Amino acid sequence: MTRVLVAALLLPLLQGVAAAQGGDPAAGKALWENPATGCRNCHGGRGEGGFGPDLAGRHLGLPQFIRAVRKPWGIMPAFVEAQMSDKEMADFVAYFDGLPAVAAPPAYRNPVPPGAPRGQEVALATVGCAQCHGPTLNAMRQGAGSVNADFAWFKDMVYEHTTKYPVHAATVAAPGGRLRMGDYSRIRLPESLLLEVYTYIKDMGFRVPLAGQLSPGVVTANGVTYTLTVINNGVVGKGLSAEDITVAVVVPAGAIVVKTTGAGYAGVRADEQAKTTLAEWRVPMLGPKETQTFTLTLSKAGSENDNVRGALRWTKPAIKPGPTDTVNIAPAPLTAAAR
Repeated sequence: MTRVLVAALLLPLLQGVAAAQGGDPAAGKALWENPATGCRNCHGGRGEGGFGPDLAGRHLGLPQFIRAVRKPWGIMPAFVEAQMSDKEMADFVAYFDGLPAVAAPPAYRNPVPPGAPRGQEVALATVGCAQCHGPTLNAMRQGAGSVNADFAWFKDMVYEHTTKYPVHAATVAAPGGRLRMGDYSRIRLPESLLLEVYTYIKDMGFRVPLAGQLSPGVVTANGVTYTLTVINNGVVGKGLSAEDITVAVVVPAGAIVVKTTGAGYAGVRADEQAKTTLAEWRVPMLGPKETQTFTLTLSKAGSENDNVRGALRWTKPAIKPGPTDTVNIAPAPLTAAAR
């Protein structure tokens, strides 16, 4: 009871300290929960911790917080001013000051699976990169596939991420916005350990940076027509080509394929596992910066709950099977005319 009373008396004082440091807790909460930042992947959805230490209720001083972000003591990459300003960090401090402390941090967001290969174990539990990139490091393997990366390229992306990645992103048409990763320290992450991660992603297989985009449905005399553009975003002269590609588009329940365009149309088939119907094309090869366009005219438009969407697969270069071997195509935007 005494502890509760003391905490209740101290909380306004601590929040006042945070405010004096120029922090806005509402702004801190909004930024923490924004997909543009990935801090919560390691530190928890409400700063309760995980792979990274807990932050909620710790009442860290702003200079201490800034130091921990700009020049981390541990394995965490360092974030530069262009990625996160001092004002934004003050907002974080104010937000965390208003949260209750936790008795113990929870488990990692992505735990180490039993029998994990050494490189995956390092990525998940030592370096932490797989806490953001996922257990099979799909995005990292796709970036490597865009240039058929050697270890020198991989080191640049890790140790000099804030300067080298924006240049790379511009060449492969990667989404822009806030840079979510900082620069790892060569001292705290030695090359010998980083090589373990590189060996793992190379063994899993670099992913060809294929991408597909569906247009909104356009009402025509025959039905509703969707256009799908597929591109290999690799770097010409460096990136991997995809061979024996399957382009699959989900046909919403009750809709009939009226017409298609684009070479390699293979027809419609039922996918028993996904319990849906797919319209499919077969593409022999797509090299870096090559595109192919398809259209699919349906008897009716997709809906919010059952919309036109798709997936891309290829057989060469081979990658390990499982959830890593598919590139999903986001659902087509809904329009009033096609609802």
